[in-house]
Amino acid sequence: MNNPIYLDYAATTPAAPEVAALMAAHLTLDGCFANPASRSHLLGWQAEQAVEKARRQVAALIGADLREIVWTSGATEANNLALIGAARANPDKGRHIITSAIEHKAVLDTCSWLEQQGYRITRLQPDHQGRIQLSQVTEALSDDTLMVSLMLVNNELGSVNPVMEVGELLRDRNTLFHVDAAQAAGKLPIDVKRMQVDLLSLSAHKFYGPKGVGALYVRREPAVHIEALIHGGGHERGMRSGTLPTHQLVGMGLAAELAVSQLQADRDHITLCRDAFLKGLNPAFYHQHADNDDNWPGIINLAFPGIEAETLIMALPELAVSTGSACNSASLDPSYVLTALGLQRELALSSIRFSFGRYLTCEQATQAGQRLNQALERLHATTQG
Repeated sequence: MNNPIYLDYAATTPAAPEVAALMAAHLTLDGCFANPASRSHLLGWQAEQAVEKARRQVAALIGADLREIVWTSGATEANNLALIGAARANPDKGRHIITSAIEHKAVLDTCSWLEQQGYRITRLQPDHQGRIQLSQVTEALSDDTLMVSLMLVNNELGSVNPVMEVGELLRDRNTLFHVDAAQAAGKLPIDVKRMQVDLLSLSAHKFYGPKGVGALYVRREPAVHIEALIHGGGHERGMRSGTLPTHQLVGMGLAAELAVSQLQADRDHITLCRDAFLKGLNPAFYHQHADNDDNWPGIINLAFPGIEAETLIMALPELAVSTGSACNSASLDPSYVLTALGLQRELALSSIRFSFGRYLTCEQATQAGQRLNQALERLHATTQG
């Protein structure tokens, strides 16, 4: 059997071939493998130069200064560092945090932990399109609001939050603004200065880089203070200790550079793939959640009334898809993102996320839509019979 057609790019992307090749060249004796903190010899200097080049590349992806990039193991750690690190470093700025009910678990679970430490958490409910309105943030703000934390692109719906407007709202207040950009970086233009963001989380494997590496943007002017969660060696200007994985960092750097150069081409291609996929489906078989022209086209979430998602996925071994976030794929409960939209349990359990990316061909997308439609016809015939 051939490999399934991959339609789960929101869960992870394959590393770009150029990225994999560069990473391999930073692993072995004949390459640039040394510890970048070893400043007593040439090989260590070369590794440090490679890491700093990658830092510049990642900074350029989001319009930041290279000194504002702190390496992490991924967006989950970056989110934890942003929320807990800022809370610990700013005990006098307030004990109230505003977020949304459909953030990634890396934010929601961290907020729940902070709640146990005595912080007050406001979880805003999305509209039917999966977005948080500026008016909701305005109404939730109080004198002791330490931070607002919102994702830029939702990982199950593709909906886009009004980050620019929220940044403008918070700029004249003593309130930090954190953005989880894991699903947006390398896909949408990001300028942290124009967005007036204080902290922003990134994950390399969402834009064709390696897994296990990410970054947190920490604004320098005016300075944002965070307390380290990982201690031992004072790496990353004291904000995140640990030997830097040179091969992963250069991979993330190159992936960021490629994403900048291919931003519009990727979006155009992904839009064509999405449209080709949907063209093969009978509109009577499905309903699209959060169907908005402003959404990121690489993520769509479809409900198939009368058919459980797990049953449909089992009928489609030739497609690699998921019911939602990979972090919740083992749960039998419906997606909390979909239930937050007000969907009934049955409809939420009939929903599947399809996500498209750079290496999917339009031919494959067309074929995937046709195969899905054939499976739906079979299942409907079975239930009606």
